[in-house]
Order: sequence, then C-alpha cells, then structure tokens
Amino acid sequence: MNHSVMTLHRTKPFHHAPEPAFLARRVEGYYRERVQNTWDGGHIMRGRQPGEGAIHLSSNDYLSLARHPKILRAAAECLLKSGNGLLMSGIFLHGANPLLEFEKRLANFMGAQAGVLCQSGFAANTGLVQSIADENTPVYVDKMAHMSLWEGIRSAGAQAVAFHHNDMEHLNRQILKYGPGVILVDSVYSTNGSVCPLDVLVEVGASHGCVLVVDESHSLGTHGVHGEGLVAALGLCDKVHFRTASLAKAFAGRAGFITCSERFSEYFKFEANPAIFSSTLLPHEIAGLDATLTVIRDEPWRRKALHGNAAYLRDHLDDLGYNLNGCQSQIIALESGTERQTIALRDALEARGIFGSVFCAPATAKNRALIRLSINGTLTDDELARIVDVCRQIRDEVGMADWASTRRKKAQPPVIEHREAIAAVA
Repeated sequence: MNHSVMTLHRTKPFHHAPEPAFLARRVEGYYRERVQNTWDGGHIMRGRQPGEGAIHLSSNDYLSLARHPKILRAAAECLLKSGNGLLMSGIFLHGANPLLEFEKRLANFMGAQAGVLCQSGFAANTGLVQSIADENTPVYVDKMAHMSLWEGIRSAGAQAVAFHHNDMEHLNRQILKYGPGVILVDSVYSTNGSVCPLDVLVEVGASHGCVLVVDESHSLGTHGVHGEGLVAALGLCDKVHFRTASLAKAFAGRAGFITCSERFSEYFKFEANPAIFSSTLLPHEIAGLDATLTVIRDEPWRRKALHGNAAYLRDHLDDLGYNLNGCQSQIIALESGTERQTIALRDALEARGIFGSVFCAPATAKNRALIRLSINGTLTDDELARIVDVCRQIRDEVGMADWASTRRKKAQPPVIEHREAIAAVA
C-alpha cells in the first residue's frame, strides 16, 4: 500500500493593481449608496435559491424551446461535424454559407427583403442606430425603449429626444419641434409588457418623413399566425424601415437580427462597428436557430398556450388589485416602487416558491422597481392557480395597497386601447 503523502502547494495571494482615487470613489459609491444604504447590506438581485417545485418566471424562453430535442440534436450534430468553424468577422462571409442562408430564411419568415444576423440583440440595436444616425439626426425614443437603443444613440453621437411612453401625440409634438429623424420603439416593452400602438406610430412617422425602427425582441416567435412578429402580423412591414430582435427570447438562442433592404444589408455589414469588429456566430448556433425557426412555424400550439396562460394571469392579478400598467403580453410586472419594497416583494414570492426577475434602476425609473414575471407556454393549470394564490396571500404582507402603482391604478381608468387588435394577432 502506498502511504506517500501528496504535497499541497499553496498559491500566493494575488494582488490587484491599486485603484486610482477617482475609480475607488466610484466603486465605493456603489457599495455605500446601494448595497449598504438602499439594500441594508444585502443584494436586490440575490434572494433565495429555487428549491424543488419552484416555479421559474425569470426566463425569456416563452415557448419553452431551450430543451427541445430537435433543436438540441441539430446543434449537437453540427458541433460534432464542424466544431467551432472559422472564427472571423462576418464581413468575410460570402457565397454559399449557412449563416447567410439563415439570414435569408429568417428575413423571409418576417416578411422582409433581407436581414442581418448579429452577435446579440444589443449589438443589433447599437450597430443599427450607429449606422443610420449622426450628430445632425434627432432620434425620437420612447422613454421605456430598451437600453441598447439608447446606447446606440450615444454611439452615433446623435441627439436623443425622448417622448412619453406610448404617447403618439407627444411624439408628434416632438417631431414638429425638432424635425424629421429616426423613431425608436419596442413592439412589446420588456419592462412591463405593454404594447406599442404600431398602427398610429406608422402614421405619425410617415407624415413627417421619419425612419422607423421597431425592436421585436419580445414579439418575434410569440405573435402572429406563425410567430412572424407583431409588425408583420399587423400588415405593417412596408411601413417600418427596420425591425430588430434578440434571438435570446422566444428563439432561446444567442444572436440578434435586423430586417432591412438588400442594399442596406451590404451597407450595414461594412458600416456598423459591431458587425465589423466582432466574430461571427458559430456554426452550431446557426444550426440550432435554423431548427428553432422550423419548430416555431410548425408548433403553433406553443403560442396559443403562451397567450392563454398570460391572459389568465393578467386577468386574475388585475382582479386582485395589482397595477399591471396596461400589460397586454406575456410579460407581467408587479411594480412595487422603491428598492426596499421590491426586496420585500421578492422575498415574499420566493418564500412561497415563485421566482421572477427584479428590475430596478437603471432598467427602470428611480422608485419604480418591480418584479417581472415572464410567462411561458408550458405552465400547468395548477401552477397558474398557485401563482394567483400566492399573489393573493402576500398583498398585505408586502403593503400592496400603499404602493404608488396601486394608487395610480385607483385614480386612472383601465387601459383598454389596442387590446382587440393585439388579441387578434397573438
């Protein structure tokens, strides 16, 4: 028997380069103002760990495709056959190529002349705005538009002109003041699940000669007869210049997409910094996304189940007194207000096995933090009933009656505009 003892080698502690005072002050400000003063030494994003039987409402996998066997098989077979392929910028691709072929297929699915695949939805939005606006371009952006669109404005050096959420009259006044430019909106807003009045938007944009950009990250795959997105479902493809999307939502992958003209597709790939200076997607990612598109087209029951589940929860939570801020989609937000109140809401939900996503500044306005519930199509009737029951139980515990959002709900009539149109294409 070998009785030798293996020598343990202790590694020396690593020493980080000392931070200059200006950086140290900034980092210390985070720990002092947020962690200590606002979160009382805890962390708003780090609650309990989900246990057995927990209901997960934090994933954007709305159609429950992340473990679909056909998709996994396509990606796995491609990975074993092709490895990671050629690692290079997409600007070098031409001729017969799976990525370029998928661009055409997805563009056709969305009713567009052409499209461009990007590394992420963030890269798609920042690259697009950077390539269509400059310091002389007013860019009109909904106050609740995704942060990547705001980052695109900064990247372009353009003038950001905000307009009130879904307020087309305010948008019109802003354009009259600053002149024609680019309009940026989400079709379904990721923070609270509200839906853009796209039919009115295109009228306002066309009347002023503006370029329209609609982020369809949360409607591609989930809305339309085949999942083609809200713009196509409403018959507005020829009135919207660009649509963007993250394929990390209903497509359950990792990529971004832009619909555009054939001419613009070429221009974008050699003009947008994210397109030029990032490596292209890997072959197995393309294979998985291509299989996902087939599943989305061929399994419409997933969309039907998704919207049925979302409607059930919206109706019941509204009846319980929660202010859903005009939500008309699979994203349901419980706006608790301050970050302390949101921690209390998070803890109450998680203690009962319900896990959503915390949204706070800078993802929301200050003191309008919330728990976002991302609904999926495979929630069972028992799980839906359990979510409603938990939300009923905790109302007094979390002080829902005293939330600012609850007071707004009592003071304002319910938002019903566009519901019939959205229901028809969901």
